[in-house]
Amino acid sequence: MQDTILPAQLVELAEKVIIANRRAGRTISVAESCTGGLVSAALTEIVGSSDVFDAGFITYSNDMKAELLKVSHDVLDTFGAVSIATAWAMAQGALKKSHSHVAVAITGIAGPGGGSEQKPVGTVVFARAERGARADNVVADMRHFENNGRGGVRLQAALCALELLLPESEG
Repeated sequence: MQDTILPAQLVELAEKVIIANRRAGRTISVAESCTGGLVSAALTEIVGSSDVFDAGFITYSNDMKAELLKVSHDVLDTFGAVSIATAWAMAQGALKKSHSHVAVAITGIAGPGGGSEQKPVGTVVFARAERGARADNVVADMRHFENNGRGGVRLQAALCALELLLPESEG
């Protein structure tokens, strides 16, 4: 294990993602909101990751989700930042703004505040978009992680996002 300040399980999974995607000849990107760059940080801990990891977009505010990733304000206003529709639009935006084969988006409520009855703290939504895939082939999922503190929710979300970046045969 190399010198890192990140949790070992996060770096180990990131290494698995880099190796598997290199083997598959795929490049990857991420669009992060609640994880604030944690997934990108883990991927770039891996020596030689630059041949696989193309781009990381941290779009924390709704305005930046709209401006940088072209998430429509209608989607944000109707469904909210933490929704399948927003995560899917973020993943599609990351794919369009990069040269990647695959993009994963993460948006959620890490806490300690910001939750609601419908979307409590620990609610995180993921989406994966693949270049050349049919537009109606939406790969997205809403998860409810244990509210074990802001760092705990963000770590669980980052691990889940990394899993989504594994090629189907590796996952």
